[in-house]
Amino acid sequence: MSTDAIVLLKEDHKQIRRLFTEFTNAGENATATKGRLVDKMIELLTVHTYIENECMYPEVRKLLPDIEDDVLESYEEHHVADVLCAELAMMKPEDERFDAKTTVLIENVTHHMEEEESEWFPKVRAGLGRKQLQEIGARMIEMRKQAPRRPSQPSALKKAVDAILS
Repeated sequence: MSTDAIVLLKEDHKQIRRLFTEFTNAGENATATKGRLVDKMIELLTVHTYIENECMYPEVRKLLPDIEDDVLESYEEHHVADVLCAELAMMKPEDERFDAKTTVLIENVTHHMEEEESEWFPKVRAGLGRKQLQEIGARMIEMRKQAPRRPSQPSALKKAVDAILS
């Protein structure tokens, strides 16, 4: 398994996209299936945004100050996803706005992943060496073990509060 930070994040993106596709294809009355898929989305996104916000973004911001604006935009996009995940975590799949809110989450996160993969990751790969990306990736793997899985966990709440206050 690669420890390259970008490879790890792209693998997360693949898993997240798979869930998005399953949700979109689930059908109008697949309430139980959609509920299960959204629970898994919330878990994957909570972990993913945590390791990016707590490891990848601060490291890149420090090592590549020229792309700080990209990092700041990514923090904000994560904040929007965090808010939507927190709201969805409190909803039932039968709720009137559940599908609509999930669709907005899918649209926002898809935009974010496409932007990262087409614009941000190439800049990071060009600016950092293989060794640096592997070191960041190794830290991300360790952080993943302790990462929050639900938006209501204290470390996830701290991340949301930090986004609002900074």
